[in-house]
Amino acid sequence: MSTAVEATGFIMNVIAWLMTGAALSNDYWKISTVSGSVIISQRLFENLWHACAENSGGIAECRDFESMLSLPANVQAGRALMIISLLMGLACMVVSLLGLKCIKIGSAGDQSKAKMAGIGGILAILGGLCCMVACSWYGFQVVQDFNNPFYGGVKFELGAGLYMGWAAAALSILGGALLCTAFKRASPAAKAGNYPAKKIYTATARSEPETSKAYV
Repeated sequence: MSTAVEATGFIMNVIAWLMTGAALSNDYWKISTVSGSVIISQRLFENLWHACAENSGGIAECRDFESMLSLPANVQAGRALMIISLLMGLACMVVSLLGLKCIKIGSAGDQSKAKMAGIGGILAILGGLCCMVACSWYGFQVVQDFNNPFYGGVKFELGAGLYMGWAAAALSILGGALLCTAFKRASPAAKAGNYPAKKIYTATARSEPETSKAYV
């Protein structure tokens, strides 16, 4: 049962890593809204790297953000956290692959493999949290600007990239939790069956020597 749980967690982390990369490269982290305004001929959308404008003919023109230091804090932190999430996800896949119970690589014992799989689970959880914080902070800023009546710029709504990031973060955290169950194999309770059997000593009656019964 533990082998299936760990393998499931590993597959979930692989899918989460791919979804995190897709979310980072997705153009639609926020999309301009036409709610409460006249219909315009252009649609604006942005992500962590550039801002784009799409006309009614479906032709989009994008402009990369020129200065990183001039960007809002949520965009700067989002870039860093998403990249850290990808690196942690990659490290998780490498470490947990070497620690899976169903894979035999080298001469590592079962206890060391269990610790490696558990460490991979911790890396997956941390990577998922980084992705969750990045997407949540960015989404919070979008919602705050949308609900601010004194905001004079273009109002945006949440885009598909954010939802992909949230799904990837949840999948990574859940997969990491499944991998952390490998620590049970490294616990002292799991090694209890490896101890040698205890010897049981029983008291036996000692017979008296025959000479002690001889009387002169």
